[in-house]
Amino acid sequence: MGIAKYLPYAAAALLGVQAVAYIAHPTDGLIRPPGAQGEKDFSSRCVKCGRCIEACPYAALVPASADAGSAVGSPTLDLRNQACRLCHDFPCAAACPTDALRDVAAVEDVDMGHAVIDEDLCIALQGMRCEVCYRACPLIDRAITIDYRLREGDSIHSVFAPVIDEQACVGCGLCVERCVIGQPEVAIKVVRGDST
Repeated sequence: MGIAKYLPYAAAALLGVQAVAYIAHPTDGLIRPPGAQGEKDFSSRCVKCGRCIEACPYAALVPASADAGSAVGSPTLDLRNQACRLCHDFPCAAACPTDALRDVAAVEDVDMGHAVIDEDLCIALQGMRCEVCYRACPLIDRAITIDYRLREGDSIHSVFAPVIDEQACVGCGLCVERCVIGQPEVAIKVVRGDST
């Protein structure tokens, strides 16, 4: 009987700890749809209605999974499975009723993040010819260019090294979706420029 009277307090404390962990879960890994104006602004406006998800003609937008903490259910992109196709009319932003997605009239207005190459995994940087990310890029020769150079210590073979221009890259993730490397990880990923 003595311990039983403390069980409600223990349960409440456990629930409180779970709630704090849920709320404090970082959202840095979530790539938001075109028109998001930073994570802080987006999360304060998004009501998780799902209209942008329904409006996406490529089914690229998905609800954030349970491990996203308080962002669960909010729209994000799983770039490896389906990248953003940068629709010319941005139906996701047009469908948003709260202006969580706004101010995108052209591809250049989009800022979902920028691509980053893992130099240890990229086969092009290891000396094998691969231009998949470069060819997949809708902003070819602006967001991704190729640096043609001789391999270090090798006067015969060239390296076709992809180079990301962080200012031009909009973070659509087509390079991530198409990357030929998948194990142990994809050789290119998109990171958000903000975490606020």
